[in-house]
Amino acid sequence: MQISPPKHLAPFIRHYIFLENSEKDIRRLRLFTDGSSGLILSGDMNLYSDISEDQMPLSFFYGTLNGYKDFFSKGKFSLIAIVFQPYFLNILLKTSAKEVRNQIVSIEDILKDKLEIFQEKLFNKMNPLAVINDLNIFFTEFLSEKITTDHHIIAATQQYILQNKGAVSSRDLEKFTGYSERHLERKFEFHMGISPKKYGNIIRLHYFLSLVTKSVDHRNMTMLSYEAGYSDQSHLIREFKNNIGLTPKQYLKTENKMAVNFIEL
Repeated sequence: MQISPPKHLAPFIRHYIFLENSEKDIRRLRLFTDGSSGLILSGDMNLYSDISEDQMPLSFFYGTLNGYKDFFSKGKFSLIAIVFQPYFLNILLKTSAKEVRNQIVSIEDILKDKLEIFQEKLFNKMNPLAVINDLNIFFTEFLSEKITTDHHIIAATQQYILQNKGAVSSRDLEKFTGYSERHLERKFEFHMGISPKKYGNIIRLHYFLSLVTKSVDHRNMTMLSYEAGYSDQSHLIREFKNNIGLTPKQYLKTENKMAVNFIEL
């Protein structure tokens, strides 16, 4: 179940996702980059890192990813994923987004006193729509604080890259922002965790994903890759594997796509 935020929060939150698993079997899950950061809230989830097998916190922030992270779950769970606009984690945590890139940060370490109540509501099986409504109130009150000019510039630049489906050059961005390439890169990495070039590559990849998903018969992959701005199919496959860990054909065969950047393997 995917729920949009109210209009006044849309510049900061992309959407909420409620996921529930009623099975006791182990499930392997992959979160891959879409340029966003986010917050996972749960009251009863047993989630483990697929690499270290360490148990994940019940609730945690995740920074912007360079690629993907694999997890596995044990038993039943329910969770709410709050997918942020890329720069919102920087506003929320008041720290450089570059420092938390590819990182998992437990709410035990940050904002525990403010977010633990939502964990408890999920643990007590409160209607997820009611929890999301309470989260909207929480984020609205938080954003009553002043947003800096830098955030407005980064948000406008992010939207410019989105509108152009990632196909923007350094010169385009210099003209749009009035900043030099290096200056904009520093600001982007501080507020979003990644460079404008990396973000553009991610947006182009997700534009290709939208094309191939909408294509009923999955038209010629080469034609779709050209339409998305890739010079050749090998470039696309390399980007796909680096960011998602699968080839385009493997991705299409994945049955359970729980969100645009969250799949079951």
